[in-house]
Amino acid sequence: MITDSSAILPTLRSWQATPLLRVSLAGHLIALVLVLLRPHWWPWILGAVIADHLLLTGIGLWPRSRALGSNWTRLPERAANRGEVAISIDDGPDPDITPQVLTILAAHHARATFFCIGERVARFPQLAHECVAQGHAVENHSDRHRYVFPLLGLRALRNDVQRAQQTIEGACGVAPRFFRAPAGLRNPLLDPVLQRLGLQLASWTRRGFDTVERDGSVVLARLMSKLRAGDILLLHDGHAARTSSGTPVVLEVLPSLLEAIEQRGLRTVTLREALA
Repeated sequence: MITDSSAILPTLRSWQATPLLRVSLAGHLIALVLVLLRPHWWPWILGAVIADHLLLTGIGLWPRSRALGSNWTRLPERAANRGEVAISIDDGPDPDITPQVLTILAAHHARATFFCIGERVARFPQLAHECVAQGHAVENHSDRHRYVFPLLGLRALRNDVQRAQQTIEGACGVAPRFFRAPAGLRNPLLDPVLQRLGLQLASWTRRGFDTVERDGSVVLARLMSKLRAGDILLLHDGHAARTSSGTPVVLEVLPSLLEAIEQRGLRTVTLREALA
């Protein structure tokens, strides 16, 4: 059943530069003035500017950082107080794996947030729609999931995110309200793009690395480590690694993870529901 989420969507926010970005901008202005007043200092000034850019690049490679803008790494406090956790599933939809994931979720009366790639939604629109029809949320995970995503300029970022936004809304009938960058990597230009499109960046509390780890028990242990209310957990139905028997890791891990969540008295919700 498709739920009416109009009352639980993130509030649109006005973009404001973070303290780090304000310091960076001020540094560039000071560098410009110094070049004009002290041209012979240019090697030192250039070195400082390069160091600043390297710092911003390094922070962009830290998926859970909030230094470049608003970023959910946990659910809001009120959701944690209600004993809620969120399972997020990335890189789909996959015609073989996603239906099996939906079956497992239904068996446990659990809800998940699917961060879907726009191109894959265009190929399998009915599958994306089925996720929403079963009470889950489908959110924006970029249009093409390119690993050069953090290198894109402002226009290219906007075009990529907006294209996925339109594709997912067309397939599901509901516009995404959350965005997750490919591999969590981004640059300082992403936050104003997301603000303009009414999207909230979301990363995770912990992940199982199930695109590379073939041992389901290792993935499960990573997700279960210090599990508590308010956590956002990350698994993959697209690009999923497979166990030695050929089973996608997510299908081996998900039932045990849901059982453990139930045993701890926690409840799975979508990111949208966490705002209710």
